[in-house]
Amino acid sequence: MTTGIATTTPEEHKELGNKAFAEKDFERAINHYTKAIQLDPKNHVFFSNRSACYAGLEEWAKAVEDSKECIRLDPKFVKGYYRLATAQLELKDYDMALATIKQGLSLDANNAQLLKVMRNIKYAKRAATTVPETNEKKLDIATSQELHDLQLQHAETTREYNKVQANLSKLQREHKINQITLDELEKNPSEGAYFRSTGKVFMKHDRDDIFGHLKNVMGEQGKRQTELVQKMEFLERRIHSQQQNVQELRSSR
Repeated sequence: MTTGIATTTPEEHKELGNKAFAEKDFERAINHYTKAIQLDPKNHVFFSNRSACYAGLEEWAKAVEDSKECIRLDPKFVKGYYRLATAQLELKDYDMALATIKQGLSLDANNAQLLKVMRNIKYAKRAATTVPETNEKKLDIATSQELHDLQLQHAETTREYNKVQANLSKLQREHKINQITLDELEKNPSEGAYFRSTGKVFMKHDRDDIFGHLKNVMGEQGKRQTELVQKMEFLERRIHSQQQNVQELRSSR
C-alpha cells in the first residue's frame, strides 16, 4: 500500500525489511536492506539481515558475501559468524565453516546457535567423506601414501587459514578501536592533555601528534588487513583444491 510518504532513513528501510522478512517476502526485504546499506554502508546489521534473506532464497554465495562484510564491519558481532558458517555449510565448505564457528565461539563459547551449526557441520563432513563398504577397494601402497600426504597438507593449510583468520579479526578490532578514538579527537578540536602509551609507559603528547600517529597506524592496519584478506582467499582456494584431490583419490577405490 502506498502511503505517499517518502522513506529516506536507513532505519525506516530496516524496519520495512524486517516486516517483509517476517512475511517471508525475501526479495522485498532485500530491496529495503539494500537501500539501507546505500544510506549507511557501515552498519553491520543491515548486511547480516540481507544475508539472512539470501539464505531464505538459498542464494548461499551471496549470503556468504554479506556475512563476511558484516564480520568485517563488526568482528565482535557473533550472529555474523553464525550466518557465514550456515552458508558455508550449505556450500559444503566444511573446513571453512568450522573455522568460522571457532572464531564465533572465541567470542561466545556457549552460543547455542553456533554449537548447533558446528554439530551439523561435523555430521555433514563425516557423511561426505565416508565411503560405503560395498564400494570400497583396497588402495595400493602408492595411492594410500598420496592420500595420506594430501590429508596432512590439507590439515596444515586449514591450521594456517585459522591463524590468518584470527589475526585478521584481531586487527579489525584494533582498527575499529582506533577509529573510535580518532572520531572522538575530531569532535574535540581544542588543545588539552593527551597521552599515548609507549610500551608500558604513557607519554604526554599534543593533539596533532596523537592525531597523526593514529592516522599512520590505521593506514598500516588497512594495508595489513588487505594482505590478510588476500592470503585468506588464497588459502581458501588451496583448501578447496586439496579437498577435491582427496575426494578424487577416494573415489578411485
